[in-house]
Amino acid sequence: MHSTPLVFHPTRPHTDQAVTQYAERHPIVGSRVELQLLTTLRCNLKCTYCSIAEGEVLESQGNVSYSLAQLDTFITTHLSQHDVYVTFYGGEPTLNKSFMQDVMQAYPHFRFQLQTNGTLLDKLPSSMLARLSNVLVSIDGGEKVTDGFRGAGLYQRVLSKLAQTREHIAGSITARVTWSSDEISFDELDNLSKTFDYVYFQFVAGEAYTTAAIEGRKAVLAQLIARFFASTDTLYPFIPLMGCVRNKVMPQRAAELYDGKTQCRVSTHILNVMPDGKIYPCPDMMYLPEMLQGDLVNNWLQASPLQPHPNMPCETCAAYTWCRGNCMKNLYLAYVKGDQKYRQNVTDPICELVRFMGEEIDKYHPKAWFAQLPLALRKQITDCEVYEYVEIMP
Repeated sequence: MHSTPLVFHPTRPHTDQAVTQYAERHPIVGSRVELQLLTTLRCNLKCTYCSIAEGEVLESQGNVSYSLAQLDTFITTHLSQHDVYVTFYGGEPTLNKSFMQDVMQAYPHFRFQLQTNGTLLDKLPSSMLARLSNVLVSIDGGEKVTDGFRGAGLYQRVLSKLAQTREHIAGSITARVTWSSDEISFDELDNLSKTFDYVYFQFVAGEAYTTAAIEGRKAVLAQLIARFFASTDTLYPFIPLMGCVRNKVMPQRAAELYDGKTQCRVSTHILNVMPDGKIYPCPDMMYLPEMLQGDLVNNWLQASPLQPHPNMPCETCAAYTWCRGNCMKNLYLAYVKGDQKYRQNVTDPICELVRFMGEEIDKYHPKAWFAQLPLALRKQITDCEVYEYVEIMP
């Protein structure tokens, strides 16, 4: 580890004040870091809501252009004192299988996650599948909704690929649901919990929030939450509900793990590395020049530019102790950039849904419920490894 935690690009302008500021703290807050490596920006699907397509990022780069030696120099310089877990991301990351394999071989002690559309899982050798701690599979609810966003036959195709590979995947398999349709029902989400080890849902960052749509989502959330608390013998494996309960039972844990900042990790310890080596804190904001955080090729890294801001209203919100700021992208665009349309149509409705979720959970007295759980289920609530790979709050 270099004595100075930030290595500046030789031609990057900076001031003595900036050097002093960054020298006071390491760019990565805490002892762990998620190194999200975008293996390619190509994809074999054309999902209608793709967030990485914003700013024409999708398809803008092919496979990784930096070398493993450059990756190793960056890791040695900046991350050698951290617990590193790698997420392979894209585009569709499995389109660059050889890079994934090279990284796994170069760093056998790292933990690995794959975020994939699931259509090419069977193309990965069993030796690679066995190294994955978690596989996040993008799926959008039931067959009709999924095929509507992703293409005819995609739902059954993904389930078939999972059936072919499940015995070779040593870690967990998590359904990553983008809640983008009014048609997504309780039954559809509930069925996913029977196929996958965990279900994670995230409210789409798009204009999908009419009054009727918000009320419809609240009704489904109420059903999911009622089902979650219906038993103390088994755990209903919905990550946002599990994470919210953890934060309500152990609010200081939520603050400790993320240095008191957002649970989406963009302010503290996630690095999204583009195929060309440019580094950004949020994978949905890699089109904004002001979000550039580092450069793997030129071996420099600075603190995340995506930080809590005085314009953000979070600390005055009743949900803050357990929500911890939800999505920094939404908050930044709405309250820092001042995009009133985005705030009205995206940020504020999502915050309303997250607050509702917390209020609904409170009706079931989560501390008393947690006290009745056997120790194994308590541990799943408090320490589920999937928390390290997703935003927890939807």
